[in-house]
Amino acid sequence: MLGRYKYRGHERLAPLLGLMLDRAYLQLKAYIDHPQNFMQVQSHWLYEHHFLRKKRANPASLWHADLLVPVPVSESRLMERGFNQAERLADVLSGLRGIPQLPLLVRTHHTGKQSFKSRAERIADMRHAFAANPDKPVSAQFSSWLSQVKAPGRPLQILIIDDIYTTGSTIRACAEAVQIICSGHRRDAEIYSLTWARS
Repeated sequence: MLGRYKYRGHERLAPLLGLMLDRAYLQLKAYIDHPQNFMQVQSHWLYEHHFLRKKRANPASLWHADLLVPVPVSESRLMERGFNQAERLADVLSGLRGIPQLPLLVRTHHTGKQSFKSRAERIADMRHAFAANPDKPVSAQFSSWLSQVKAPGRPLQILIIDDIYTTGSTIRACAEAVQIICSGHRRDAEIYSLTWARS
């Protein structure tokens, strides 16, 4: 299914895949909020009302993402596919959860298809592969968002979105770049990741 969406232009699958990612987001929330009870919570269907009930009972205790950051694709990959699959998934999750989404990162160089590379090659490829998006409107949006988000006593909760997790090298490289951006704005951040699949 992911191959059809990502490589064969079946973009209409994005809402369905995004709904599946939303379910994974609920599992992530359950794990962070109550790691000791996660296996019990996971065995239920994690319906929305389960979290709304808890939120009403004790709204300060629940973890939530403050910002979604999709993993960027290179210009050549964007031209080849016509869309950024991670950004589309983040759009769906953003719409469902009301979490802002910003393309904070850009690829500094084209890394080629990772699916045919070894773990060592992937890790080497991803070193310094991402940097802050130099686009002024994105920088202005991020600064504006920072001035509005109120996180007294806690770091920003930033969630990196991608379609698939293999070695984690892409996510780690993105997390490092996001951490540098936040440090530049004198803000502490906890970086999490959420992917549709793991291979």
